[in-house]
Order: sequence, then structure tokens, then C-alpha cells
Amino acid sequence: MSPRTERPRRKAAALSASAPVFAALGDATRLRLVVALCAGGALSIAQLTAGTSITRQAVTKHLQVLADAGLVQDLRQGRERLWEFTPARLDEARQALDTISAQWSAALTRLQRFVES
Repeated sequence: MSPRTERPRRKAAALSASAPVFAALGDATRLRLVVALCAGGALSIAQLTAGTSITRQAVTKHLQVLADAGLVQDLRQGRERLWEFTPARLDEARQALDTISAQWSAALTRLQRFVES
């Protein structure tokens, strides 16, 4: 495989790896849970449902989707299960978006040069 075709395949693989992160964050409830975990550190399901109409069972299911995407992890403290945000996968997804942004910028620059010539 030539270096010319290897780089786009690596970029495509990075974007594919980020798809579960984007899918998980595409739900308003899960996005709210991530925001709460970013602001408050490790929280229990009871803390995450306080002041909301969402059930503990629903939050548990949403947290599992986020965990499957690598965005949160659970910690056991005695009998309590706390959830915390893990930023590594979100950073990878951000890098994938940066790649797409750079590709669009390069394409627009080429188009501008073509139009202006």
C-alpha cells in the first residue's frame, strides 16, 4: 500500500472509531449527563437524577451507552456506584473533527485559488 492511500485510510479509521462517541452524545439526556459529570466530578445515579423527571433506570441505561462509547466509567465506593467522565475518547473525537475541518479548509483554499486564477 502506498503512503498516499495509507493516510486517508488511517483518517477514515479514526473517524469510524469516533462514531460511537458522536452517537452517544447525540442524545440530549446523555449530553446533559456528560455536562453534569464534567462539572461535578464522580456522581451517583441518585445525584444525577436529583431535580429531574428522569428515572434512575433510564439514567442507568444512558450511562451504559456512554460507558460503551468510552466516555464515562463507574467506580465502586462501598455499596455505592459512582460515575465519572473520562475525557480521552472525547479528545479523540475532537481530533477527528479537527481533521475534517482541516480537509474542508484545504478544499476551500484550492477552490479559491482556482476561482481567482
